[in-house]
Amino acid sequence: MLLPVALAALLLPAPVAAQSAEPAWQSGKWQFAATLYGWVPTIDATVNYAGDSGSSGIHVNGSNVFSHLKMFFQGALDAHNGRWGIFNDIVYVDLGGIKSQSHDFSIGSVGLPATATADLNLDIKSLIWTVAGEYRVASDPAWTVDLLGGARLLGMKPTLGYSITGDLGPVVIPGRTGTKEVDERLWDGIVGVKGRYAFADDRKWFVPFYLDVGTGQTQLTWQGATGVGYAFSWGEVVAVYRYLDYKNKSGKPIEDMTMKNPQLGVTLRF
Repeated sequence: MLLPVALAALLLPAPVAAQSAEPAWQSGKWQFAATLYGWVPTIDATVNYAGDSGSSGIHVNGSNVFSHLKMFFQGALDAHNGRWGIFNDIVYVDLGGIKSQSHDFSIGSVGLPATATADLNLDIKSLIWTVAGEYRVASDPAWTVDLLGGARLLGMKPTLGYSITGDLGPVVIPGRTGTKEVDERLWDGIVGVKGRYAFADDRKWFVPFYLDVGTGQTQLTWQGATGVGYAFSWGEVVAVYRYLDYKNKSGKPIEDMTMKNPQLGVTLRF
C-alpha cells in the first residue's frame, strides 16, 4: 500500500541554535541558553503495518502544517560550566490528515477492486528527544567548538483508520472499517560536533554548525544543520537548513525516515 498524505511537523533539535557564544572556561559559573524554534519539514517515511505484505510510503509535505497540526510541544535547554556542558531537547507533535475515495489501499495482500474506494484517516504522533554531554575544545572570539556524546529517542505512532465503500465483488476482507497501527520507540547512541564561527569585526554575524551520527536500535541515524545567525545582547536569531535521517533493516515497523527543510530559532541567554 502506498499512502501519500500531505502533513507537516514543527520538529527541531536545537543544539545548533543553543551553541554558546561566550567563552565558558571558568568552573563554577553556569551559563544557560533556552531556545524556541520552528521547523516545517518535508517528511518521508516507510512504515510496515502488521499483516501487510508490503511497506507503506508516507510523504509529509511541509507546506500544509497548520491545517493538519493537532498538538505540539518543543523546547531545548543548553547549559555550560567550564569546559563541560549538557543539552536537552524534546519535541512532541501530533498530526492528522484525511484522504477520501482512494484506490491506493490494501488489507494484507488484498487490494481494492476498481469498483471500491477507501476513506483514510492518518494520525501521526512523533517524539524526538536528544540528550548529550558536551566538552568544549575551542572557545575564542571567532570559534566555539564542542564535542558531544549522548543518545536520541525516536518515537513514532502512525495510526491509519479506513472505511471502504463500493462493490468489492469477489474480494473477501475481514471488514469494511478498521485501523492499522505501529508504535515504535527507538534509542540510538550518538556522537558529534557543534559550534559556530563569528565573522566581521563586531562578531555579530556568525555561522552555526551541527553534525552527529549514531546507531543502536536503528542501523544508522545522522543529522546536520548549518546556516547564519545574528547575535544581540540578550541572545541571537538563527536561520539554518537541517536534515535528519534514519535507516533501519527491511521489514522493521519503521524502515526509514527523513526530515528536511529550513528552520528559524530564537535563543535567550542567562
